[in-house]
Amino acid sequence: MEVAALFALTLLLGALVILVALAVGRRKEEIREEIEQAAEFAAEGSVSKGPAASKKPKQEKQRSRKDKASQHTFSHPLLAASLKSHSANVTCLDFSSNGKYLASCADDRTVRIWSTKDFLEREHKCLRANVELDHATLVRFSPDSRAFITWLANGDTIRIFKMIKKEDGTFSFKASSEDFPQNHKAPILNIGIAETGKFIMSASTDTTIHIWDLKGEVLASINTNQMTNSYAAISPCGRFVASCGFTPDVKVWEVCFGKGGEFREVARAFDLKGHSAGVHAFAFSNDSHKMVTVSKDGTWKLWNTNVEYKKQQDPYLLKTVPCASSEGSRVALSPDGRVVAISDGCNVAMYDATSGQLEEELHGVHSEEITDLRFDINGRFLACSGDKAIRVFHNAPGYRAAIRDMQEMLKKAQNEAMKQRLQQQITEAQSALDTVLAAPVD
Repeated sequence: MEVAALFALTLLLGALVILVALAVGRRKEEIREEIEQAAEFAAEGSVSKGPAASKKPKQEKQRSRKDKASQHTFSHPLLAASLKSHSANVTCLDFSSNGKYLASCADDRTVRIWSTKDFLEREHKCLRANVELDHATLVRFSPDSRAFITWLANGDTIRIFKMIKKEDGTFSFKASSEDFPQNHKAPILNIGIAETGKFIMSASTDTTIHIWDLKGEVLASINTNQMTNSYAAISPCGRFVASCGFTPDVKVWEVCFGKGGEFREVARAFDLKGHSAGVHAFAFSNDSHKMVTVSKDGTWKLWNTNVEYKKQQDPYLLKTVPCASSEGSRVALSPDGRVVAISDGCNVAMYDATSGQLEEELHGVHSEEITDLRFDINGRFLACSGDKAIRVFHNAPGYRAAIRDMQEMLKKAQNEAMKQRLQQQITEAQSALDTVLAAPVD
């Protein structure tokens, strides 16, 4: 009897040892990351530098040096900044509507908030929001720039974070108590919050787009009937939702609300028809009056979408331009509609939207395929992600296009006051461009 009891106790102790070993192994990575987080917070100024900084384990220092040595290097005259605080690949970017911040999320289970005013500084500090027990693949700012939403990779749902400003001017981040319900059955493509603040959109790779209220209730579901979706987004004006995919069309819907703010319906608005193959992606100008599309047919097209679609008026095709593109290509249209940027693998091309002329070619920007491409709200910068770094470029083509437009206006100006004003603006724009081109490469 005693032998049997001893044998059972031995088995129990053995099982406990195995369980402890498994638990330690499972936590090993999380413990290592906590050490990294503490070091990063110290570097960001939240902890003053002191003797404790020298106590970081030797092995950790060696690993950091090895990581830095293996980072992809890139330089270009238009490169304004390389933002490098993420420890894993960056999957999404978003500029706040007030122009002050850039949000980025990565596979390192963090969202970083960068200050755009630091882009031209030597150091690029950021604030860090941890995504507990998951990581975010998408991030979008709220219209008031005081919150952001994320798409959780493992949870397959939306989580909202509030940005709480502290007395020292920095932010803390508080996640909502409950995530949105799981509702998609296929991998997610994009999420967004309408600038009106009335709804949230989520779109997946099947033919599904959900329209949510801010509390996580589905207001409507759209079947795009495109076999598969490749991209979807909300227009900057907050009225429209658009999608593209396997078919050669881009479909646009209006999300309609009553005068009292109550949701009414999702109504088909208009289609962009003209490509001969599926569309990779699209983008809006800031006033939603123009759209640009990039397709498998090897072209990008610029459209005038400022039409009375309720009177059956169709968008106008303004320009068709040959370009290089591939699966996963992204396109960005500067807020003023003057510059088109297109990613193709690890490369970016920038075009003058009016003439279609290729202005800049940026080769090997990232070591891996570009995941996101965005202009800031003021049109000064173009940012892209693809590996652990975020590259920020001066929008030199935008300055050139603005100068050309003002020179044309100057020729037609009738009164002297207008001529003087335009000449001053041309001089200021040329000075800004000269400063950009003369700046040392980061």
